[in-house]
Amino acid sequence: MGKSVAEKLIDSHLVSGEPVKGKEVNIRIDQTITQDATGTMAYLQFEAMGVPRVATELSVSYVDHNTLQYGGFENADDHRFLQTLASKYGIYFSKPGNGICHQVHLERFGKPGRTMLGSDSHTPTGGGIGMLAIGAGGLDVAVALGGGPFSLTYPKVVLVNLKGKLKPWVSAKDVILELLRRMTVKGGVGKVIEYGGEGVKSLSVPERATITNMGAELGATSSVFPSDDVTREFLAAQGREADWIELKADEDVKYDEVIEINLSKLEPMIARPHMPDQVCKVSEVEGLKVDQVCVGSCTNSSYRDLMLVSEVLHKGGHKVHPEVSMTISPGSKQVLDMMALNKGLSHLIEAGARILEATCGPCIGNGQSPPSGGVSLRTFNRNFEGRSGTKDGKVYLCSPEVAVAAAVYGVITDPRKLGKFPKVKAPAKFLIDDSMVIPPAKDPNKVAVSRGPNIKELPKQAALPESLKGRVLIKLGDNITTDHITPAGTWLKYRSNVPKYSESVFSQIDARFHEKAKAAGGGFVLGGENYGQGSSREHAALCPMYLGIKAIIAKSFARIHKDNLVNFGILPLTFENAADYDSIEDGDELELPGLRQALTAGETVTLKNVTKGREYKLRHGYSPRQIETILAGGTLNYTTAARA
Repeated sequence: MGKSVAEKLIDSHLVSGEPVKGKEVNIRIDQTITQDATGTMAYLQFEAMGVPRVATELSVSYVDHNTLQYGGFENADDHRFLQTLASKYGIYFSKPGNGICHQVHLERFGKPGRTMLGSDSHTPTGGGIGMLAIGAGGLDVAVALGGGPFSLTYPKVVLVNLKGKLKPWVSAKDVILELLRRMTVKGGVGKVIEYGGEGVKSLSVPERATITNMGAELGATSSVFPSDDVTREFLAAQGREADWIELKADEDVKYDEVIEINLSKLEPMIARPHMPDQVCKVSEVEGLKVDQVCVGSCTNSSYRDLMLVSEVLHKGGHKVHPEVSMTISPGSKQVLDMMALNKGLSHLIEAGARILEATCGPCIGNGQSPPSGGVSLRTFNRNFEGRSGTKDGKVYLCSPEVAVAAAVYGVITDPRKLGKFPKVKAPAKFLIDDSMVIPPAKDPNKVAVSRGPNIKELPKQAALPESLKGRVLIKLGDNITTDHITPAGTWLKYRSNVPKYSESVFSQIDARFHEKAKAAGGGFVLGGENYGQGSSREHAALCPMYLGIKAIIAKSFARIHKDNLVNFGILPLTFENAADYDSIEDGDELELPGLRQALTAGETVTLKNVTKGREYKLRHGYSPRQIETILAGGTLNYTTAARA
C-alpha cells in the first residue's frame, strides 16, 4: 500500500515505535522554532538539562509576541536573555521587528521534507512548503534541542481533496473556514490534514500556509501540502531553490478519511464570536456595523495578503470608513520593506490604515483592543472570548478580502461588491535581507547569558505520591482554552516569572482562584470537552502546577495541553462515563488512591468523591513513556534522571 505525504515524513524520521495508527512513536526533529512568549521558559528548561550545544539541524529563536517595551523592563530583559542564550548554545536569533516566526521561517528557513517542532501551536504553517511541522509545549522543544526525539501518537491522515479554482474575492482563508465549519474545533484531534487534488496547483505557498496555519484550530497534529513546482518557484524567489525537493503522495495511498472541497463553489466566509468553527457565509451577517478591522497575524500577513488590501484601497479610490479603525500588521520585515519600496505601504497610509510592527500584536492581545461591545473583523486565527483584551468584544475571523470591504463600507460586506478584483503577482524575486537574524557565537565560552530580575527559578515538581487528595477548586464547561487558563496580553511579560504569572490562572473566570488554590494547598480542576484548546502555552500547565493542582479531570483534552500537563506532572484524566461529570460539584472532596500501582496496572484509575460517597472510573490513556514521566513528576525530572 502506498504512503501519504504525512506518512512519508513521519516514517523517514522514525526513531522508535511501530508506525501503526494510534500507537506512540518517536521521531527525529530537524528544526525547532520558539517565540518569546514561550521560548524563555523553553530555554530555561534546556539549560537545566545541562546540554552544552543544540543538537538540531537548525534552531531559531524569534521575538514576535511581546515587542512593545511597555510598563517596565521585563520584556527587554527577556529579549536580552534570549539573544545571549541563543548565541551561547548554537541558536539563530531573529530580532524584534524581523517578523512573525511562522512567516519569517516560511520565507527564509523552512525546507520540504524536514520535521519541525515549535513552541507555538501555529507551527504547522510550515506544512505549506511540505514540512511536518508540529506545535508543542516548550519542554518538548527543549528536549528536541538536546537531541531527544519527539513522541506523538501515530496519526490518522485525512485527505482534503481540492477541486476547481478559487473565484475572485474568495481566498485560502475561506477554504480553512469551510473546513472548520464541517469538522469543528475538535474534528482534527489525532489526525494530520493532508491537502491534495488538482486544486492544489492553483494555490500559492502563502495561500497554502494560511490553510495549514489554521489547521491548529481543528485540533489537528499537523497539516501538510505536497512539495511541487509551486513550492520550488516560491523557494527560488527566496533564493533558496537548492532547498527544494519533490514530495507527493503515492497513487495507491488509502486515506483514513476523504473530504472534498470544490474551490470554485466556495464563497466568502466568516467565523462569528467566540470560536473559530462558528462559521457562516458573509451574506448571513452582512450589514452588521463594524468598529475595527485588523489585517495581519501569522495567518494573513504575507506580501500577497497585504498588497491585495493596498490595491483594493488604492485602485478603488477608497478610504477607511470614518467610524472604523483599521490596522495592518506585516508578517515580516521582508514584506514591510517590499511594500515600502513599491508604494503599497504609502497607499495603505493614504487610505487611513494604521501600520503596526511586523509582530503578532493584536492577535495575542497586545494592543488594539476593540471598544466595549465593539465588533472587530480580524484576519487572525482565533477569536476566543476576551483574547482581544476586551471581555465583551465581538471578534469575527475573515479573509483580507472581507476585511477590506468592511473597512471601506463600515459594515460587514460581501467583498464581491467592491467590483473588479485586483490581481497581485507574486514577485519573481523577493527582497532578501537577513541582517536582523543573528547567528550564534563561534566561541560560546566568550558569551555570558544575561538574566534580568524577572527571570525566576524553574518550579520543581515532586514524584507522584501513592495517592492524591484535595477538593474541586473550579468546575468548568466545554472548550476551555489556554487563554482562559493563563491569559496572554499584558500578563505575558511574566512568562519567565511563574510565581507572578500564576496569579493569572483562571482570572477571567474567578479573579481569586490563585488565592483559593494556595489556601487549599492545591486540588483538582473539573473540565468538559476539549479542555485546553488553543495556544501551546505551557504556562497553562506550569502555573497550575505551581499552585498545587494535582489533576485535571475532564471529558476530553486538546492534544498539546494534555502533553503539557504530563510534562509537568499533572494528571490529565477523562471520565469513563461522561455523565459522572454532572454528579461532581465545585468544592467536593476527592481522592485518587493507589495511583502509582493503578497507572502501571491498567488503563483506569479510581476516583473517590468523599463528599458524596461515590466512586468513578477514570481513564488515563498514557503510553508507557508517559506513565514513567508522570511517576517521576514530569519530563524534566524524567529526562534529567535518564541523562544521569
